[in-house]
Amino acid sequence: MGVTLSRLTLWRCFFRSLFLQAGFSTEGMQSLGLVYALSPALQALYQDPERRQAAFKRHLTPFNTHPYVAAAIVGGILFHEQRIASGDEGPEPVERFKALLMGPLAALGDGFFWLSLRPAVGAVSVALVPLIGAWAVAFYVVAYNLVHFTARWRLFRFGLSLGDELVPRLATWKVPAWGRRLRVVTAAVVGGTASWLAVRFGVQASGWLEPALDGASLVFGVVAVFLLTRKVNAYLLLYVSAALVIALAAFGVV
Repeated sequence: MGVTLSRLTLWRCFFRSLFLQAGFSTEGMQSLGLVYALSPALQALYQDPERRQAAFKRHLTPFNTHPYVAAAIVGGILFHEQRIASGDEGPEPVERFKALLMGPLAALGDGFFWLSLRPAVGAVSVALVPLIGAWAVAFYVVAYNLVHFTARWRLFRFGLSLGDELVPRLATWKVPAWGRRLRVVTAAVVGGTASWLAVRFGVQASGWLEPALDGASLVFGVVAVFLLTRKVNAYLLLYVSAALVIALAAFGVV
């Protein structure tokens, strides 16, 4: 490859990709954030003003994907832009690369990060509250972002080194399978936490409250599982359960 980018430039592009959604608009969606991330590289690659302007223009077209996995596309764009700058290819491959990947990667990122990883880490953090108290918040932030930033950096490196061969490499990660495992973890931890709370409520209650609270906890768990199968937002159920506990505590029931 005739034209390459320095490590400093690559780091700048990666760091700027963290702010992909800062310039979100209804017209271009994430296009301004994408150009902001690519800007150090495009300025380094194209000394000719006309070629540089053309490079910026081709990345101002509408762009939208999951903000975390977008790092793979940013890396892949840099792979192609280096080849374009050196004359090894025209602009069509990079435009096709973006168009083909942003939709599938958006679905992949939503399924893993939003619907699997975040609920799993959140459920484990809540379960840790009786053991570590408010430190459970710190656990959530560290655990979630450890996976998040590691994935971002590796995806960026894959895109940068593999280009169009990124997709076969991602297939080896088996992301959907990991998402299913995390959802099982979420269900198991939530079920265990609910059982612990039911027992704890029963111990603290007296008279008719003991079987009533145990039964209510069981019913709420069954209803919650049913609602989840009907695509009800899991965070809505979390907020409702938290509100019920606070209300019971306010009335001195638990």
